[in-house]
Amino acid sequence: MFQWAVVFLIVAIIAGIFGMTGIAGAATHIAWLLFVVGLVLAVIFYFRGRGAMS
Repeated sequence: MFQWAVVFLIVAIIAGIFGMTGIAGAATHIAWLLFVVGLVLAVIFYFRGRGAMS
């Protein structure tokens, strides 16, 4: 999840450099959303534990 957030952040930076503000804004929002979802899932898995699924 965090890897995709970094990919979209890099896309946003490159699009911003080339002046494509619409694409940069959309990629930034997607990167932020993926980061928050990944962080929430990491906290949930930390507290729940990832025991054997049987």
